[in-house]
Amino acid sequence: MSTPRIPAARWVTLRPWLSVAARLGLAAVWLVAGGSKVGDLGASGRAVNAYQLMPYDVAAVIGAALPFVELALGVLLLLGLATRMAAGVSTALLVVFITGIASAWARGLAIDCGCFGSGGQLAAGQAPSYLPEILRDLGFLVLAGFLLSRPRTPFSLDGWLAGEPSVEGEDE
Repeated sequence: MSTPRIPAARWVTLRPWLSVAARLGLAAVWLVAGGSKVGDLGASGRAVNAYQLMPYDVAAVIGAALPFVELALGVLLLLGLATRMAAGVSTALLVVFITGIASAWARGLAIDCGCFGSGGQLAAGQAPSYLPEILRDLGFLVLAGFLLSRPRTPFSLDGWLAGEPSVEGEDE
Protein backbone atom coordinates (compact mmCIF):
# COMPACT_ATOMS: atom_id res chain seq x y z
CA MET A 1 0.00 0.00 0.00
CA SER A 2 1.49 3.35 -1.00
CA THR A 3 1.55 6.45 1.15
CA PRO A 4 -0.66 9.29 -0.09
CA ARG A 5 1.39 12.18 -1.43
CA ILE A 6 0.54 15.84 -1.64
CA PRO A 7 0.46 16.86 -5.32
CA ALA A 8 3.35 19.19 -6.25
CA ALA A 9 1.07 22.11 -7.14
CA ARG A 10 -0.71 21.86 -3.81
CA TRP A 11 2.59 21.69 -1.93
CA VAL A 12 3.80 24.85 -3.70
CA THR A 13 0.63 26.63 -2.53
CA LEU A 14 0.73 25.20 1.00
CA ARG A 15 4.45 25.60 1.73
CA PRO A 16 4.52 29.41 2.23
CA TRP A 17 1.63 29.18 4.70
CA LEU A 18 3.36 26.42 6.66
CA SER A 19 6.37 28.74 6.83
CA VAL A 20 4.14 31.55 8.14
CA ALA A 21 2.77 29.20 10.81
CA ALA A 22 6.30 28.10 11.77
CA ARG A 23 7.53 31.71 11.85
CA LEU A 24 4.65 33.00 13.98
CA GLY A 25 4.66 29.93 16.25
CA LEU A 26 8.37 30.25 16.92
CA ALA A 27 7.97 34.02 17.42
CA ALA A 28 5.33 33.35 20.08
CA VAL A 29 7.60 30.85 21.84
CA TRP A 30 10.51 33.30 22.02
CA LEU A 31 8.34 36.25 23.06
CA VAL A 32 6.69 34.28 25.86
CA ALA A 33 10.01 32.73 27.00
CA GLY A 34 11.89 36.04 27.00
CA GLY A 35 8.96 37.99 28.43
CA SER A 36 8.60 35.58 31.34
CA LYS A 37 12.25 36.09 32.34
CA VAL A 38 13.03 39.71 31.54
CA GLY A 39 11.45 40.99 34.77
CA ASP A 40 13.84 39.02 37.00
CA LEU A 41 17.24 38.68 35.38
CA GLY A 42 18.77 37.39 38.62
CA ALA A 43 16.37 34.44 38.62
CA SER A 44 17.22 33.79 34.98
CA GLY A 45 20.92 33.67 35.92
CA ARG A 46 20.18 31.29 38.80
CA ALA A 47 18.23 29.05 36.40
CA VAL A 48 21.23 28.86 34.05
CA ASN A 49 23.51 28.21 37.02
CA ALA A 50 21.31 25.30 38.17
CA TYR A 51 22.60 23.29 35.19
CA GLN A 52 26.07 23.34 36.81
CA LEU A 53 27.87 23.65 33.49
CA MET A 54 29.82 26.88 34.07
CA PRO A 55 30.99 29.20 36.84
CA TYR A 56 28.25 31.20 38.57
CA ASP A 57 29.41 34.57 37.18
CA VAL A 58 29.29 33.26 33.59
CA ALA A 59 25.86 31.69 34.19
CA ALA A 60 24.58 34.97 35.64
CA VAL A 61 25.69 36.92 32.56
CA ILE A 62 24.22 34.35 30.18
CA GLY A 63 21.01 34.26 32.21
CA ALA A 64 20.73 38.05 32.12
CA ALA A 65 21.36 38.23 28.36
CA LEU A 66 19.19 35.29 27.33
CA PRO A 67 15.76 36.94 27.77
CA PHE A 68 16.84 39.82 25.52
CA VAL A 69 18.12 37.41 22.86
CA GLU A 70 14.82 35.51 23.03
CA LEU A 71 12.79 38.72 22.77
CA ALA A 72 14.89 39.91 19.82
CA LEU A 73 14.38 36.58 18.03
CA GLY A 74 10.65 36.79 18.72
CA VAL A 75 10.38 40.30 17.28
CA LEU A 76 12.46 39.43 14.20
CA LEU A 77 10.35 36.35 13.52
CA LEU A 78 7.08 38.19 14.17
CA LEU A 79 8.05 40.84 11.64
CA GLY A 80 9.61 38.34 9.24
CA LEU A 81 12.87 40.28 9.23
CA ALA A 82 16.20 38.45 8.89
CA THR A 83 14.12 35.28 9.10
CA ARG A 84 16.81 32.81 8.01
CA MET A 85 19.29 34.26 10.52
CA ALA A 86 16.67 34.19 13.31
CA ALA A 87 15.80 30.59 12.42
CA GLY A 88 19.49 29.66 12.48
CA VAL A 89 20.05 31.26 15.88
CA SER A 90 16.84 29.60 17.10
CA THR A 91 18.12 26.24 15.89
CA ALA A 92 21.43 26.71 17.68
CA LEU A 93 19.77 27.84 20.94
CA LEU A 94 17.31 24.95 20.88
CA VAL A 95 20.13 22.43 20.37
CA VAL A 96 21.95 23.99 23.35
CA PHE A 97 18.75 23.87 25.45
CA ILE A 98 18.02 20.23 24.56
CA THR A 99 21.63 19.27 25.29
CA GLY A 100 21.54 21.12 28.62
CA ILE A 101 18.29 19.46 29.70
CA ALA A 102 19.58 16.02 28.66
CA SER A 103 22.82 16.68 30.55
CA ALA A 104 20.93 17.67 33.73
CA TRP A 105 18.82 14.52 33.39
CA ALA A 106 21.84 12.29 32.82
CA ARG A 107 23.64 13.77 35.85
CA GLY A 108 20.62 13.29 38.10
CA LEU A 109 20.02 16.99 38.78
CA ALA A 110 16.55 17.94 40.01
CA ILE A 111 15.93 21.28 38.30
CA ASP A 112 13.22 23.16 36.46
CA CYS A 113 14.60 24.07 33.04
CA GLY A 114 13.73 27.75 33.42
CA CYS A 115 12.53 27.85 29.84
CA PHE A 116 9.38 29.84 30.57
CA GLY A 117 10.08 31.32 33.97
CA SER A 118 12.51 31.45 36.82
CA GLY A 119 13.61 27.79 36.89
CA GLY A 120 16.35 26.53 39.16
CA GLN A 121 16.58 23.83 41.80
CA LEU A 122 13.37 21.92 42.54
CA ALA A 123 12.13 21.55 46.10
CA ALA A 124 12.84 18.24 47.82
CA GLY A 125 10.43 15.57 46.60
CA GLN A 126 9.55 17.41 43.36
CA ALA A 127 10.24 15.37 40.25
CA PRO A 128 11.76 17.03 37.19
CA SER A 129 9.95 16.73 33.86
CA TYR A 130 12.88 16.33 31.49
CA LEU A 131 11.30 14.15 28.80
CA PRO A 132 8.34 16.49 28.12
CA GLU A 133 10.74 19.45 28.07
CA ILE A 134 13.04 17.73 25.56
CA LEU A 135 10.10 16.66 23.36
CA ARG A 136 8.66 20.20 23.45
CA ASP A 137 12.01 21.68 22.44
CA LEU A 138 12.39 19.07 19.68
CA GLY A 139 9.03 20.26 18.32
CA PHE A 140 10.30 23.86 18.38
CA LEU A 141 13.48 22.63 16.68
CA VAL A 142 11.40 21.15 13.85
CA LEU A 143 9.71 24.56 13.38
CA ALA A 144 13.10 26.31 13.33
CA GLY A 145 14.54 23.76 10.90
CA PHE A 146 11.57 24.10 8.53
CA LEU A 147 11.86 27.87 8.69
CA LEU A 148 15.61 27.70 8.15
CA SER A 149 15.01 25.82 4.91
CA ARG A 150 12.00 27.96 3.85
CA PRO A 151 12.47 31.45 5.33
CA ARG A 152 10.48 33.44 2.78
CA THR A 153 6.89 33.82 3.90
CA PRO A 154 3.89 35.96 3.04
CA PHE A 155 3.38 38.96 5.31
CA SER A 156 7.07 39.37 6.11
CA LEU A 157 9.39 42.34 5.96
CA ASP A 158 11.98 40.15 4.22
CA GLY A 159 9.66 39.81 1.23
CA TRP A 160 8.46 43.41 1.36
CA LEU A 161 12.02 44.77 1.46
CA ALA A 162 12.91 42.54 -1.49
CA GLY A 163 9.90 43.89 -3.40
CA GLU A 164 8.12 40.54 -3.45
CA PRO A 165 4.34 40.81 -3.12
CA SER A 166 4.01 37.02 -2.85
CA VAL A 167 6.25 34.02 -2.43
CA GLU A 168 4.03 31.37 -3.99
CA GLY A 169 6.15 29.04 -6.06
CA GLU A 170 9.33 30.56 -4.69
CA ASP A 171 12.27 28.15 -4.70
CA GLU A 172 14.87 29.30 -2.24
